[in-house]
Amino acid sequence: MEKSSKKYEVAALVRNSDKGAQVASQYPTIRLVYGDLDSAELLEEEAKKADIVLNCASADHAAGAEALIKGLGAHPSESPGFMIHTSGATVIAFADIERKIFGESSSKIYNDWDGVSEVTSLPDFAPHRSVDKLVLAGGSQKVKAAIVCPPTIYGHGQGPGNQRSIQLPELARCTLEKGHGIQVGAGKTYWNNIHVHDLSDLYVALIEAAAAGGGKASWGNEGYYFAENGEHVWGKIAQAVATAAHKQGFIPTDKVEIHSNEEINEMSKGGTVLWGANSRCRAVRARTLLGWSPKGKSLEDVIAETVASEADLRGLVKHHAEQVTG
Repeated sequence: MEKSSKKYEVAALVRNSDKGAQVASQYPTIRLVYGDLDSAELLEEEAKKADIVLNCASADHAAGAEALIKGLGAHPSESPGFMIHTSGATVIAFADIERKIFGESSSKIYNDWDGVSEVTSLPDFAPHRSVDKLVLAGGSQKVKAAIVCPPTIYGHGQGPGNQRSIQLPELARCTLEKGHGIQVGAGKTYWNNIHVHDLSDLYVALIEAAAAGGGKASWGNEGYYFAENGEHVWGKIAQAVATAAHKQGFIPTDKVEIHSNEEINEMSKGGTVLWGANSRCRAVRARTLLGWSPKGKSLEDVIAETVASEADLRGLVKHHAEQVTG
């Protein structure tokens, strides 16, 4: 948003003074609001003041989403508030999760354009679905809502605090700790992916559309945006991670081993879903309406640096001074 041609007054919810100091050091003009997603009254009051609410904190916190929608609902119909909510692509992995089939491929691909009604009417038991429904149902003449649904996010974040995503870094961490590559089942599972900077560009495009009164964006029942720039097969990524870790001297072999579902989930919470349940989609809406055009490095291009970063976090990398002294 700093690079946007428009200037915004921004308020950010932070949990404590330590988090606030991190944000203020990088973005001194942001107004800090201290609380969390359980601070319903605070969220409602802040949403009343806001023209646009961007919820990237949780895909599953119903009370927080309800409070934000309620606050935005105080806007007059002629000047509605805008809610941009973040879901997640495990919502379309529900079929494999329900059947407990992991590691196999699927030909089912969802899209957010001519298939948007299917996406917004998924089974209630699908992950993130309950809050997705709240957001969609909260749309009205006073509240214009949109949902952004990212798949595997990769790349180094630009903001203060956490700059680490989940799926690829966790796969690298588990590979380093086990000393070999890890795989769920046959390793044939498909997921889409998006560089974190390209995902940021999509949020900015939606914010700018909202600031223009809605712009060319879809809101409400058709305001669902997948965010992807290609797809990968987790078995191939597991091998690439193992190869990179072995080449950098962190593990003794580039062999990939298949682990049971129980073992995978012990290594990383929900790992069987993250690396073993299919989640395939096409991001048509953002490209068509907003001119969104992702340009970041590919997932494969950041594997080596992700492995190195995870190794560094675990003290496996000798820094320059240590190398000099032996």
